[in-house]
Amino acid sequence: MINLILSQSYATEEAIKVQTGAWHAIMSASPVVQLTLILLVTMSVVSWAIIFHKKKEFQKVSAENAKFLDFFWEAKSLDEIHRELRKYKESPLAEIFQSGYKELIKIVENKKNPKSQFSVSQIDNIQRVLRNSSDREMNLLENKLNFLATTGSTGPFIGLFGTVWGIMGSFQKIGATGSANLAVVAPGISEALIATAIGLLAAIPAVIFYNHFSTKLNSIDMDLAQFQSDLLNIIRRNFVLD
Repeated sequence: MINLILSQSYATEEAIKVQTGAWHAIMSASPVVQLTLILLVTMSVVSWAIIFHKKKEFQKVSAENAKFLDFFWEAKSLDEIHRELRKYKESPLAEIFQSGYKELIKIVENKKNPKSQFSVSQIDNIQRVLRNSSDREMNLLENKLNFLATTGSTGPFIGLFGTVWGIMGSFQKIGATGSANLAVVAPGISEALIATAIGLLAAIPAVIFYNHFSTKLNSIDMDLAQFQSDLLNIIRRNFVLD
C-alpha cells in the first residue's frame, strides 16, 4: 500500500515537472520562436471560430433549402412562391428563385404582345441570371474557407520554421559553451518540438474541416444546379412554344 502511494505521488510529481518544463520552454524561448508560437495559436483559434461558424451555417442552409424545395413543388404557381419567399431568407435556392422571377417579370412586362412566347435570347437571359445568382450564393458559402486552407497548408511549415530556429539556437549555445551537454542542448530542442507540435495541431483540424466543408459545398452546388434546371424547364413549358 505504501509503495502504491509513493508510486502515485512520484507519477504526479513527474507530470507536474513535464507540464512545468513545457511551459518553461515556451516562456524561455527566443523571441522569434515565441512569435512563431503566437502566430500558430492565433491561426488555430481563428480556424476553430470559422469551423464552428461554418458548421452552423451549413446546417441552417441545408435545412432551409429542404423546406423551400418542399414548398416549391407543392405551390400552384410561381407567383405563389414569390409571395412566400420572405419565409425562406436563409435559403440560397430561394435567392436564386428571386433573381430568376425578377428577370421573368421584367421580360413579361417589356413584351409588346402579352400572349407572345419567349424568344431563345430571353430564356438565355433568365438562365444567365440564375447562374450568376448561384455563383453569388456559392461565393458567400465559400467565404472564410480559404483561411482554413491557408492554415492547413502553412501551419506545418511555420512550425518547421520554429523548429529550425530552435535547433539553430542549440547549436549556437554548443559553439558558445564548447559543450554538447544535454542541459545546453535540451532547451533549444524542446522549443523546436513544441513549435512543430503546435504547427500540426493548428493544421490538422483545418485540413479535416476544409475537406469536410468542400464536400458540403459540392453537394449544395449540385442542388443549386438541379434547381436552376428545374426552374428553367417550368418556364419553358409555360412561356415557350415547342
